[in-house]
Amino acid sequence: MKSSNSNLKIDGIDKRILRFLMEDARRPILEIARNIGISGAAIHQRLRKLENSGLLAGSKFVLNPRILGYTTLAYIGIFLDRAMSNPQAVAALEKIPEVLECHYTTGNWSILIKVLCKDNEHLMHVLNKKIQQIEGVSRTETFISLDQQIDRQLKI
Repeated sequence: MKSSNSNLKIDGIDKRILRFLMEDARRPILEIARNIGISGAAIHQRLRKLENSGLLAGSKFVLNPRILGYTTLAYIGIFLDRAMSNPQAVAALEKIPEVLECHYTTGNWSILIKVLCKDNEHLMHVLNKKIQQIEGVSRTETFISLDQQIDRQLKI
């Protein structure tokens, strides 16, 4: 596997380490070392190399939004009145906590965002009172996700 870092070489051991950690980032290094058959120090050294290459973008806990009452996930295509509005629109979107992702896209929309809300009423409020009030936004197109059927990372 090649990265934008042309000096990065990932061997079979690196891939095995990554698979263990992608499955459970809290798995103890010594447990991984025992499974692979190398020392814990070697695992640390390889992880440091992968972090320094930029391949690893950190680790994090993943919250279950339903437990916190967030049940409506939507994707919103945003039409801007002109391309020059993009930086200001993105800056305004960053201030809206319900916006989880923001993508500059090709096609009909200028921007595609992923929004998480408590319910449809909350989504309508975010759309009408926050997103559609942003200067430069001419209109939006909303798609509510009924169920996420695939959730995975790049296979190593």
